[in-house]
Amino acid sequence: MDIILLGPPGAGKGTQAGRLEDEHGMIQLSTGDMLRAAVKAGTEVGLKAKALMEAGELVPDEVVSGIIGDRLDELGPEQGVIFDGYPRTAAQATALDEILSARGRSLDHVIELVVDEDALVARITGRFTCGKCGEGYHDTFKQPAKEGICDVCGSSEFKRRPDDTEETVRTRMQEYRGKTAPILPIYETRGIVRKVDGMGSMAQVNDEIEAALAL
Repeated sequence: MDIILLGPPGAGKGTQAGRLEDEHGMIQLSTGDMLRAAVKAGTEVGLKAKALMEAGELVPDEVVSGIIGDRLDELGPEQGVIFDGYPRTAAQATALDEILSARGRSLDHVIELVVDEDALVARITGRFTCGKCGEGYHDTFKQPAKEGICDVCGSSEFKRRPDDTEETVRTRMQEYRGKTAPILPIYETRGIVRKVDGMGSMAQVNDEIEAALAL
């Protein structure tokens, strides 16, 4: 099974992709991770990407497509994949069709995690972690049992990600709506888009995804 997992930053795509990997033996293909791996491995496509990034230029679609193709070639045809972060544009959606078709593959589902923007802002801006062990907390949903003390390691040091601000989150949402959401009609015409409520608990979202994949 080959699927695309869509949703704005903070919607929980990484968490749900991890569950799909564990439960179905699928492989998550994140373009960012693959680019870094190709550069590190020194592949032909990776060297092209490295030169462009070092020059401060964006990596063009054909290079990203090449990296995705190389990664798929490393996997067996029976290996299901989750595309995360790609495609982002209509041109990339067309390129992905060509990449898959050339390898006898096709998309089975496009899962969109639908979120409420205000609720997502509250979810992201309220999170913080223990500075020592990394345990996660939230201003509203998960405070330490004893104020100022980590439940796991007892540390009193906590930290927040500098980009977990309302301005940053709303900017990312705007970018998602402007660039990524427009690819949905391409897949809706094929009848493979499944919308899932991304504001539920991790287990609830996982259950909805599993139900969608079973259709």
